[in-house]
Formats: sequence, C-alpha cells, structure tokens
Amino acid sequence: MAIKRNRRFHAEVATSSLSDIMFFLLLFFIIISTLANPNVIKMTLPKAESTEKTNKQLITLSVNENKEFFIDKEPVNPQDLEAHLLAKLGGDKTQTVVVRIPYNLQVQDLVNVLQIGVKNNLKFVIATNKN
Repeated sequence: MAIKRNRRFHAEVATSSLSDIMFFLLLFFIIISTLANPNVIKMTLPKAESTEKTNKQLITLSVNENKEFFIDKEPVNPQDLEAHLLAKLGGDKTQTVVVRIPYNLQVQDLVNVLQIGVKNNLKFVIATNKN
C-alpha cells in the first residue's frame, strides 16, 4: 500500500512584530504633529507670568521686526490688513485672532493692529512666552 504525502507548500508570514512597528509609527506621527505648527512664524515674543493654551482653531496675525504683516503665514500689505483679516474671518466675528508681535517693536505698532479689532468688534489675543 502506497502512502501519499501532502506536498503542499503553506506560506506563512510572521506578524508578531507588525503591531510593534505600527505602534511606533503612530507614536512618531503624533509627536511630530504636535511639534509642527504650520501657522507660526519664528519670533521672540514678550514674556508673561502666566499663559493659557487653547486647542481652538485660531487665526494668527504676525508682525516681524521689519514690520511685515502675515495672516496665517501669508504676507499681507499693511494697507490691506483689515480687508484681508475680515475676508479670512468670513463674517464669523466670534473667532479669535492671535496677535504675534515681537517684544522689541514699539507699542504704537501693537496699538495700530489692535485698533483694527476694536473698530470691527473682533476678539484679539496677544501671544506671549511663559516667563
């Protein structure tokens, strides 16, 4: 009597380490996404005793040392700042605008920017570094 052997090849894939790899990739992308803020221009901000962090979607209005204006990293002409800001808000005046201005600029430059908010009844917040 002849004995038949099962000669089929069974392919196997070791998946025990895939969960570890996926965990490390997820962790890597979560850490990178929290460090990368696409709407920020590097500048030295004024210092404050206490700062408050928020997770809301905000519009950033940045002014650098050369008095160049940016709305969410897009350069804006100073004469057209109010029109661009109102267009970016799109009629939603409850949204918060974060003003990022260097500590070494004159107070009058900050007041000129804040007057746009007062004139249009907008909510402005000044960004600072924790002391």
